[in-house]
Amino acid sequence: MIEKLKIEIPLVLPEVGDEADRCVTRLQDVLRARDGVEEAHVAPQAAGSPPLLCVHYDPSRLSLTQVRSAVEAAGAEISARFGHVVWDLGQTINPREARRIEQQAGRLPGVIEASISAAGMIRVEFDSSLTDRQSLSAALKTLGMNFEDLAIDEHAGHAHGPGDHAHADAGLFGPWTELAFALACGTSLAIGFGLEKLASGLPSRVPLACYIAAYGAGGFFTLREAIENLKARRFEIDTLMLVAAAGAAALGAWAEGALLLFLFSLGHTLEHYAMGRAKKAIEALAKLAPQTALLRLENGGTEEIPVEQLVVGDIIVIKPDQRVAADGFVLSGNSAIDQAPVTGESIPVDKRPVDDPAAARAHADKVDAASRVFAGTINGSGLIEVEVTRLASESTLARVVQLVSEAETQKSPTQRFTDRFERYFVPAVLGLCALLLFAWTVIDEPFRDSFYRAMAVLVAASPCALAIATPSAVLSGVARAARGGVLVKGGAPLELLGSLDAIAFDKTGTLTIGEPSIRDIITAPGVSREELMAVAVAVESLSDHPLAQAIARDGREHTGDHVIPRAESVTSLTGRGVAARVDGTDVLIGKAEMFGTDGIAPLSEDMTAAIARLREGGQTSMVVRQGDRDLGAIGLMDTPRESARDAIAQLRRIGIKRIIMISGDHQRVAEAVAAQVGIDEAWGDLLPEDKVAAIKKLKASTRVAMVGDGVNDAPAMASATVGIAMGAAGSNVALETADVALMADDLSHLPFAVGLSRQTRAIIRQNVFVSLGVVALLVPATILGLGIGPAVAMHEGSTLLVVFNALRLLAFRNIGARER
Repeated sequence: MIEKLKIEIPLVLPEVGDEADRCVTRLQDVLRARDGVEEAHVAPQAAGSPPLLCVHYDPSRLSLTQVRSAVEAAGAEISARFGHVVWDLGQTINPREARRIEQQAGRLPGVIEASISAAGMIRVEFDSSLTDRQSLSAALKTLGMNFEDLAIDEHAGHAHGPGDHAHADAGLFGPWTELAFALACGTSLAIGFGLEKLASGLPSRVPLACYIAAYGAGGFFTLREAIENLKARRFEIDTLMLVAAAGAAALGAWAEGALLLFLFSLGHTLEHYAMGRAKKAIEALAKLAPQTALLRLENGGTEEIPVEQLVVGDIIVIKPDQRVAADGFVLSGNSAIDQAPVTGESIPVDKRPVDDPAAARAHADKVDAASRVFAGTINGSGLIEVEVTRLASESTLARVVQLVSEAETQKSPTQRFTDRFERYFVPAVLGLCALLLFAWTVIDEPFRDSFYRAMAVLVAASPCALAIATPSAVLSGVARAARGGVLVKGGAPLELLGSLDAIAFDKTGTLTIGEPSIRDIITAPGVSREELMAVAVAVESLSDHPLAQAIARDGREHTGDHVIPRAESVTSLTGRGVAARVDGTDVLIGKAEMFGTDGIAPLSEDMTAAIARLREGGQTSMVVRQGDRDLGAIGLMDTPRESARDAIAQLRRIGIKRIIMISGDHQRVAEAVAAQVGIDEAWGDLLPEDKVAAIKKLKASTRVAMVGDGVNDAPAMASATVGIAMGAAGSNVALETADVALMADDLSHLPFAVGLSRQTRAIIRQNVFVSLGVVALLVPATILGLGIGPAVAMHEGSTLLVVFNALRLLAFRNIGARER
């Protein structure tokens, strides 16, 4: 017999607040390897509750104390050993330079993985037994990262402060320095070319001086990067360009060499500009939250203070047409709030005060959506007072900005492929050019011609466009998704989302509103409706299950004058029901399948017939038994979301071939709800572990996404190709567990996310095709005699083409939803 131990992850890994952290995976791997442990996984938990680690163990081989000690020891070792830092340079980085620094950082002692995005986010995971943050800081400075006063996070997945800007934005013209140098190069080239062609009487050294000036201006940044590459014993694209320009100068083709440097440096600058636009689309999110808040004082007055000074429990006043300063719940006043900046919802949402401020204070994550507000959203025409539930640094908006920024460092499958391709391609290009240098020994031509041809091939074969093709598209796609109320955690989920063939939906809270209500009550012979409902309300009032809450809420209307007894010793029977004692008698409430198994007496014939009748109508049925007597059955029905049917139809139109609903409810209930929202396949009667098995079965034959609330569905979501959580704005757990998070409780954002991902995949394919196609065209053309000038023009033109093609994603239309 296998026993289970559940323990809160933050108690074992104090620095970890979510189950998506890589150290949680390490902990599970360590425990699975221990003799006597059958399985270790993250267990489902309620919204707002700490993530739980569930360990399945054989009690004949390990005692509970031994298992607990093993978990604590493994957690302590992992916490002490692993950590990572995430910094924001505040600027974009050339992907080629980023790759160089990644590889150099990856070779530092103790570094497990280093990742740098083109948007300037640096993420380093390290083994703290071999290095520390100070050593990493010093080492990164030697790689060209001129940090000052770094804001460092000791562990993965937690809040990070803003890092200082690197040195590259400094210079005579600030961030425009590189553009100024490129334009100076072009101007010098134009003057020199004009003097050479139009003023034939001038000494040749005058246009030569202009060309040399062009070399100096155009090659300044290229030379700097080439030196860094050579220090790292790498031949990158910048090095190849510099070698080609030097070769042109050696042949006396100064104008062509200057043209090469001008177009390369100009393209380099425009790449930075284009990537900067995508980064600014993300940075704009952070600027949505106001800098100050109007604090309600104890004497009834108000005071304007910085939002950083707000603490949980403060009451702030939000005037009409102002932005909400902090996450919280409405204490007084009614208004409509534009939540598009956070959730992407197209119309303002009506807000009202909470019914019970004390309960809202105790369970802030469970506050009804009609009373919950988020920092950065825009108040309508009513004045409201809001009690703060999260610090400014922990608001939903701040969390989204942080997660999107971290997502920039996660490479997509295509980007990993192109990185591997370049590692082999660049040396191959150098080898080809070396062979072409000796073409004069085989064919009848002077060495000068062979050398010129080799330099032209060097320019033609440099994969500049390929290096920028995928990062630019991923960054633009992630930024556009965030602006549309969808959080995509990196390039891999962004690409995979667009490759899906199947999507599985959880029923409760996803396809339905998650608030079932009592539809029918059937009593056993000799039992009154009031007696049945009094017992049911007494027990279910102590459970937080949605069905239990519905019975506790709606059932009071059916108790009449009957006194509701006191329930005690309530025990949850996972996936089946609940057990308790009422007036000294055992009470069971749950699914019909629970009865007749594990020593529980089967249902009476009357109850069996009642259950069949309820299920025929598509209702979820709960049987109530007190002692050895069946009291009756309660039928409940959840309401499908208004947007569900249309969203399902849109998903089919954009190419999702198979859509399945999975549910813990009875098969007939699942089929009834599925029919209402337009889903053909419905799998019911599934326990949490059955849902995981169902997703794994689907994944074995196709790429499948699991859509749920990110809490109870976390194991199934983790098993899918892509895990998608909806309503993530109200749940930190959902934000952390999903690969893709729909911020609003609105399924209409799912077709937008899938459509954007498919467009991103298409643009990535186009960019890779163009970049490799141009190389494939230019290499034989230059071997056959195409000059450096035309090769440079086509080469740099393809680079700019893929960048601006990627920027089209920023304008991707979210049909049916208003823009932020």
